[in-house]
Amino acid sequence: MAAGLSGAAMTGFVAKNPLLAAAARRRALPPLAGRALPFSPLTTARAPRRRGLGTVTCFVPQDTEHPAAAPAPVAPVPETALDEEARAAAARRVAERKARKRSERRTYLVAAVMSSLGVTSMAVAAVYYRISWQMEGGAVPVSEMFGTFALSVGAAVGMEFWARWAHRALWHASLWHMHESHHRPREGPFELNDVFAIVNAVPAISLLAYGFFHRGLVPGLCFGAGLGITLFGMAYMFVHDGLVHRRFPVGPIANVPYFRRVAAAHKIHHMDKFEGVPYGLFLGPKELEEVGGLDELEKELARIGRTI
Repeated sequence: MAAGLSGAAMTGFVAKNPLLAAAARRRALPPLAGRALPFSPLTTARAPRRRGLGTVTCFVPQDTEHPAAAPAPVAPVPETALDEEARAAAARRVAERKARKRSERRTYLVAAVMSSLGVTSMAVAAVYYRISWQMEGGAVPVSEMFGTFALSVGAAVGMEFWARWAHRALWHASLWHMHESHHRPREGPFELNDVFAIVNAVPAISLLAYGFFHRGLVPGLCFGAGLGITLFGMAYMFVHDGLVHRRFPVGPIANVPYFRRVAAAHKIHHMDKFEGVPYGLFLGPKELEEVGGLDELEKELARIGRTI
């Protein structure tokens, strides 16, 4: 019966069955060797893929259950309150500085008065006992007493020139590391420069001791030289430390016109306007006159007069 099927019947059967239809189409195609391939087997490059613009999505979490509390408002501070506080702080600093200065002056004043009283009393006692000792035999040693008096005055005047030379050649040179403390703001009642007072006291004490325990013209001269150095040191302390640098009150000494000129001249030394001149103390105005600094001296005197 199969052999007796017609071609039309077979065609209809294949058309109704899709699998048979697909197989029939593959058999009807030409062999692969004779067909054109839909792509080139030798081409390996691919066409670049076009990428579209990306889109970035950000998510911000938000706490809707506990909203942040608003900051508490800060009350502005009145400017007047700030000014008053600044003025009060400045007043406290000024009061502390004044109290410290008063304490320093009191300390140095006590030291100056005690040393002056001690040195003066010892010098007077030494002179008295030495003269009475010399007159034990009934004869007055006029030459020895005159030599003692002359060396006292000469040593006091000579110390001014010695101080001028030492100030220029030593204190402002090899000993500047010690003298520099005198040219800086002082912290405390004393300064390293005060050591020079002790250095100058050593020869004075030595001369006084030798002249006190020995008789004769030479011991009398040594005794007078020691007295002169001592008198110069005491005058220097009151004028330089007290009047010029106000380390302690000096009372009526500040009203002496020449001492005020001495103080003004020494102020100019600290200004370093004439290469340090004057280097001396009691003859400072004369040194300024020699370098043409009298006009500056008068200006400094006027300035000091306005501040008093």
